[in-house]
Amino acid sequence: MARSLRATGGTARLRRVALIGIDGSGKTTQAHRLADALTAAGRPATYHRNAGGRRWLGRLANRLGRPDAQRLVGRNGVLAVESVLRWLAIAAALLSCLVTGRTAVMDRYSACQYASIRAHGGQRWERLARIGYRVFPPPQVTFLLTVDPAEAYRRIERRGDDHETMGWLTAADTAYRTLPEYPSFVLVDAGGPPEDVERRIRAHLAAWLASEVNPPAVDASAADRPVAAAIPGRSPVQARP
Repeated sequence: MARSLRATGGTARLRRVALIGIDGSGKTTQAHRLADALTAAGRPATYHRNAGGRRWLGRLANRLGRPDAQRLVGRNGVLAVESVLRWLAIAAALLSCLVTGRTAVMDRYSACQYASIRAHGGQRWERLARIGYRVFPPPQVTFLLTVDPAEAYRRIERRGDDHETMGWLTAADTAYRTLPEYPSFVLVDAGGPPEDVERRIRAHLAAWLASEVNPPAVDASAADRPVAAAIPGRSPVQARP
């Protein structure tokens, strides 16, 4: 983030923030909180859930007597549906914020699709997805919420509206850490209470938000230079030190 601020002279406006991570890391909770906090602070923001439809596919598979989405449409089918639905969701979110001028708080972004593809072992699909997703500008800040897969599993089981295996969560965690974009992510420990996670996220964004309201810097060297003294009947002359 510091590099981005320097590159823009410290005046960049925060337009796109993404929260990514494995299922159960708290992305949705934190994205909602961040959008609300930015709006309350006078920087209108909108929450966008850029889901890939995997949960919906899983529920459909269960209704049709299949254990999961992959057994219903196959691995390639799951990856194709995810890639298309997430692409459409991100496109709609970016267009909405372009029209309204609001900050887009993204619950998932393109990196989530790349990680999903890697976790599924579909490297060929990742190359295709990157071609399709390259039209989207990268978020100015991407928070990777990190949590132990075992803790994520417990959270998912507690909420009770879906199910993930430990194998999948571990594979997804590894996938995020091996993405080429990983060094640019802001890592946030999401293993504690939501309030602590929210505080870390907002603390990191403080520099961005301050950069939007800081007045232009005063030229200190100019302020220290002697000024011209006006003498009646004569042209201004520089005051002697």
